[in-house]
Amino acid sequence: MIKGMVDPQAKKEKARAVVSPHAGLIYSGPVAGAVYSSVVLPERFVILGPSHRGQRSVFGIMNKGSWQTPLGEVPLDSGLAESLLRHSSLVRVEESAHKEEHSLEVQLPFIQFLSPGFSIVPICVSPVADYAALEELGKGLAAAIRESGRDVLIVASTDMSHYVSQETAREKDTLAIERILALDARGLYEVVQEEDISMCGFQPTTAAILAAKELGAGRADLIRYMTSGETSGDFDQVVGYAGLRIV
Repeated sequence: MIKGMVDPQAKKEKARAVVSPHAGLIYSGPVAGAVYSSVVLPERFVILGPSHRGQRSVFGIMNKGSWQTPLGEVPLDSGLAESLLRHSSLVRVEESAHKEEHSLEVQLPFIQFLSPGFSIVPICVSPVADYAALEELGKGLAAAIRESGRDVLIVASTDMSHYVSQETAREKDTLAIERILALDARGLYEVVQEEDISMCGFQPTTAAILAAKELGAGRADLIRYMTSGETSGDFDQVVGYAGLRIV
């Protein structure tokens, strides 16, 4: 299935971050495949995703062990995780935050298919994270990546509007996408709340923009946008999916 959703021959750019969806592969996989096909994939990734099941910490990470998918095991990058723990006081080791959470792990098969042999730092972001907390995470993440001296790709896992009409989804999602394209982290954080956009990972995306800008990012590109209606044929209740590259 993933083979049909990626393009290994696509033109690639080195990126600081990507925004990728996390629904069932039949719905959001073509968007995730397009965005991962559009970037040079390094050997280290930090994956930020929203917590759908709840957690105690504002930012919960795992710092040792590995994750398993049908394509094999992915080791956790303990060194990068420990560096992040030093650079951000709000990050805590909380394995339980990840036990039932899908938003981060569904990113892995795309990377495994295109570029096996990598490690990750997974971070679950609590819905209570405010802008100041996300700013601290972004700065801490950038500092940890700089300290590593290695190429690291930040992944913000998010779906866009949930269970609205196709027209409403495109209208509201465009407002959020415009802020990402402008690398306007605060603008994204505010417009999602002011316009009641049901973008579940707007906080991870906000932090990813902040970290990418700290690391020198200067441009974002929309790689692909689609909705679940394009797969299901139901355009009355759709979920939106956007794939973006931040370079």
